[in-house]
Order: sequence, then structure tokens, then C-alpha cells
Amino acid sequence: MLRLFSYFRSSCAYRVRIALYHKGLVWETIPIHLLKGQQRSEEYLRNNPSAMVPALLLENEKVLTQSLAILEYLEEDFPEKALLPKNFQDRAIVRAMAQIISVDVQPLQNLRVTRYLKEEIKASEEQVNLWLKTFISEGMSAFEVFLQRHAGTYCFGDQITMADVCLAPQILSTRRFGVDLAQWPKISEVSQRLEAIEAFVKAHPKNQPDFSE
Repeated sequence: MLRLFSYFRSSCAYRVRIALYHKGLVWETIPIHLLKGQQRSEEYLRNNPSAMVPALLLENEKVLTQSLAILEYLEEDFPEKALLPKNFQDRAIVRAMAQIISVDVQPLQNLRVTRYLKEEIKASEEQVNLWLKTFISEGMSAFEVFLQRHAGTYCFGDQITMADVCLAPQILSTRRFGVDLAQWPKISEVSQRLEAIEAFVKAHPKNQPDFSE
């Protein structure tokens, strides 16, 4: 059985949960509470020296880290219900869309960065909020343009792809940090559809065993 080291609120872990559910795989959650510092325990660092989630423990005891690398692995080892289009050029576009969120936006809003801003830079709450809204807005505005070019039912045509898997967690974070989604009509439209899909519902933070406000 696959085992996923996960934190309910982590966007990166959320992505992997969506993919696991989407592909109908059997797996177990091992909660790692980031606010309690469990990611820095000696035991967990043996699995992921980066001290982040997710990490996916395979049946052969190999450990995979980095959410996009895990998504690529799942796509190759479990090709059913593919998250990438068949055409190689389309695949590159979907990967680029996924990276707008996973590379350009999410790292700048995560716990490690915001904690550093508050504790080391001594940024005020107002300054941190401005930081978050600035970089979230820039990335989501770019993503909106891609949707205007490529969206159908979902982010890229009518197939659920890695772009959707990355978008859904970012929607939750965008709302959490008080950024108005109404300024991005295509993102709003697609995200509403994703919220009704079973895999996305099951993967939602509120439905995780370690969920806690």
C-alpha cells in the first residue's frame, strides 16, 4: 500500500491526494503536523531531508518527494485516468500551467516563507498580507490568460489534468488569504466545476483525518 506523509492544509499534499483519489489508488495517510514541527523530527527527515510535505512511501520502501515529481510518477506507474494529454505539445502546456501555481505562486505563500517574514524580517501583518496578495494575484492573473486560451470544461480542454490538480488547492489558499476570485472569471468557472468532483471533494483539507481548525 502507498503511504502519503501529509498535512491537511498543505497545498502540495492536497495536489497528491487529488491525484491518488482520481486514479482510484489504495493508500494510507500518515499525518505530519507542520505547525507542531513534526516535519523536522529525526524520523521524518530520513524520509524527506527538505523537511516538507508531501512524501510518498512506495511498497518497495522508496520515498518520493516534491509534489510535481510525485504526480509525474503516478502518471507513469498508474496511467489509467491520465492527468496529461496525449499530444506532447499539449502535455508541455499543461505542465507549464501546473508550474505557474506550483513554482510561481505557492512557494511564496507557504508557511516557511510567511513565518520568516514575520519572525526574521519583522514584517507586520499588513505587510505580510500585501506580500501574499501581490504574488497570488500576479500568478493567478497569468493562469487566467492560459485558461482563456486553453480551457474547456476544465483547465485544459475537457480532461482533468495536472493543471486542475494544482488549481484546486490554490483556490482554497487564495480565498484563505482574502484575494477576490471574481477578478478571474475563467478560474472561477472552472474551480466551481472542480469542487463538485468526487476526487477533489475527498482530497479537501476538511475531509482529512488530521483536519483541525
